Amino acid sequence: MDIRNVHIENPDGLNFILGQAHFIKTVEDIHEALVGAVPNVKFGLAFCESSGPCLVRTTGTDNALIKLAEDNALRLSCGHAFIVFLKDAYPVNVLNAVKAVPEVCGIFCATANPVEAIVAESSTGRGILGVIDGYKSRGVETGKDKEERKDLLRKFGYKL
Repeated sequence: MDIRNVHIENPDGLNFILGQAHFIKTVEDIHEALVGAVPNVKFGLAFCESSGPCLVRTTGTDNALIKLAEDNALRLSCGHAFIVFLKDAYPVNVLNAVKAVPEVCGIFCATANPVEAIVAESSTGRGILGVIDGYKSRGVETGKDKEERKDLLRKFGYKL
């Protein structure tokens, strides 16, 4: 078995969700979940089919985001993996809707950070073992850092 890192290309620092599902119906169901959670959401979704023709299946509302998701999914080529790139929306706006899709087995990450997927390849296929999401910790927050965090959440309207 070979293990490698696959860098998720994200030249504009967009938010994205990387997960795993189990059925070709996933593509349409995640699409419906996203537009139901955030009307007029801009997104591109790609899903790695892992049986039959083993194609990367795509959908979305923005052609550039669909292409970005497609390119990343093809580089991953991991069974039943999916990736959704978002524009003008955040994972926190759609993540519960995506997780509620019956075919979704799990989420590896939801982030705008640099990400590397740790991928294993065997004679039968490829799978995501985990991800490296962002940078390593540099320390523990101070009192000032806590206040800044709380202020930011209130500025975004996530806390009162």
